[in-house]
Amino acid sequence: MLLNIQIREYDEDLFAPVTLLWRRAREESLPEFQREKGHPFEEDQVYFRDHILNQDTIWVAEEKLLLAGFIAVRNDFIDLLYVDPKYWRKRVGQALLDHARNLSPSHLWLFTLQINHNARVFYQKNGFTAQRFGVSPPPESEPDVEYHWYSTSC
Repeated sequence: MLLNIQIREYDEDLFAPVTLLWRRAREESLPEFQREKGHPFEEDQVYFRDHILNQDTIWVAEEKLLLAGFIAVRNDFIDLLYVDPKYWRKRVGQALLDHARNLSPSHLWLFTLQINHNARVFYQKNGFTAQRFGVSPPPESEPDVEYHWYSTSC
């Protein structure tokens, strides 16, 4: 079933729903990591408010006015891209990634954890290539991957 996904810019009324979605998606995709290295929800909210909202532009994906996912971008850098687990594999992530490509049509890049197999498969299927393997900054200090996508039409 194809969803009718609408992308719009984040507004402050979405703070609680977006941060809850972010939390649910991480708990579902990497439950052991979240138990071992995750932060309390209140810390997630502080980080989102003090860092993500101050540095990035956030776009939300909605399906019938229900929040389905979001992306936080800074120029050509994808800082966060998360989809509500009930919308996984329904092209919400694809719609958000397509939106990011419209914003930055020649290049996009991001980091993801090496253990995040689903994210890595998603990005690779969408033309991203691993450019560097490293370690994320504290407090996680986990093996990560730097991915880049370049337009073939430029």
